[in-house]
Amino acid sequence: MINLELVINVHELLIEKFGGIHGIRDLKTLESAITRPFMTFDQIELYPSPILKATALIESLINNHPFLDGNKRIGYVMMRFLLLQNNIDLKATQSEKYDFVMKIANGQIDFNKIKDWISEKAITL
Repeated sequence: MINLELVINVHELLIEKFGGIHGIRDLKTLESAITRPFMTFDQIELYPSPILKATALIESLINNHPFLDGNKRIGYVMMRFLLLQNNIDLKATQSEKYDFVMKIANGQIDFNKIKDWISEKAITL
């Protein structure tokens, strides 16, 4: 599980390091984005694998725009954090990572294509 305090603290660190505007635009949207990967229906996980959870997380954090700035950065970093918690990392160039995040932000790829990209780039640690 990823908690609210962690995401806010990581976002603050990213803004400090790379610049941007501090602050949360919509707390409820942020809470929704970080709980989505762990949702269940009738006690069955909607996103049962780490890759599906990571997909739901990055898609929600980028597309919901919960922060005033840095939504793409926090989305990518928290996706990687969730994967690393499950002994999975990504093998991709900086350019591939940038293009991936920008395609999500621009609505060029949907949930299934995000999942496919993560699956293709995933390596077990």
